[in-house]
Amino acid sequence: MDMTREKIGQTLESYDKKKLKIATICSHTALQIFHGARQEGIKTIGICTPNRRKVYEAFPLGCPDEFIEVDDLKDIPSDELLEENAILVPHGSLVEYSGDLLSSMAVPMVGNRDSLCWEKDRLKMFEWMKASGLQVPATIEPDKIDRPCVVKLAGAKGGRGYRVVNSPEEFYEHFEGMNVTVQEYLIGVRVYPHYFYSPLSREGYHASEGHIELMGIDRRFESNIDESYRMEKVGLSFTPSFTVVGNELLVVRESLLENIMEMGRNVTETADRLFGGIPGPFCIETVCDENLNFFAFEISARIVAGTNIYPQGSPYSAYLFNEPMSMGRRIAREIKSAAKQGKLPKIIF
Repeated sequence: MDMTREKIGQTLESYDKKKLKIATICSHTALQIFHGARQEGIKTIGICTPNRRKVYEAFPLGCPDEFIEVDDLKDIPSDELLEENAILVPHGSLVEYSGDLLSSMAVPMVGNRDSLCWEKDRLKMFEWMKASGLQVPATIEPDKIDRPCVVKLAGAKGGRGYRVVNSPEEFYEHFEGMNVTVQEYLIGVRVYPHYFYSPLSREGYHASEGHIELMGIDRRFESNIDESYRMEKVGLSFTPSFTVVGNELLVVRESLLENIMEMGRNVTETADRLFGGIPGPFCIETVCDENLNFFAFEISARIVAGTNIYPQGSPYSAYLFNEPMSMGRRIAREIKSAAKQGKLPKIIF
């Protein structure tokens, strides 16, 4: 049974606002989330398997204040978290491990859990992007593949299992019967801007009832595809792979910022109309072509791993805050502000 806003509101009302804690799975962006919460004076809970605990203990400033150990990361300990006045911060691993349980989970989450359902369903995501006025790559039926296309699996898999195909025959050889999306493969620079939408104030770049902030930009290193030129130079044949290995900082030419901010505003305001908004962090994953046009191919409706580059803030957050501000810290600060104003239901569902 899906959780309702009313029920989550009742849970938040029952919480001791002076003892709120931030919780997440120990994966993806957890170091940054715990570190940012510590900077804001909020206690943290890490959900982890026993063998992963020592990794986080190796980074004292990014380690949670307490751990809840589970045998499987799919098992979110809801009762324990509720007893601890915990607020979950969803990230890519939490979305992937939790699956369909996200909709029914009793623990309050930063943002809007409905947006995560739109992220997971690629048809809904395309509807969202198109309604936002974003340029998108063509989606192609398998039988009509007539150019290089990337085949994507459903869910937040960090590029794992994606493959480029050039014909229907190649598609059916690898993906017949699978739940996948086929998009034309675009050539250009991958530009992934990280946004934060706050409905708590109108200061800054107006969007919907609040404002958006550009917290940073990254591009990603995807296993062997980013080293393909080296293999080609030495005459090696290979099958391109797109599994994300890491991220690097990106600063775009300043004249492109207007387009980037408008994309963020449009996505935010369309989210309001379609499913009740997208408070908190999100990312539009784009390719910028030789004509400086942006093509969006995904929206991540939560914190993304590219923000891990900026534990002390980015070249863009430096123009917003007079102190180091990671996305993890920005989330923690929004929780503090909303609690102080009595507006937690505006940023949490």
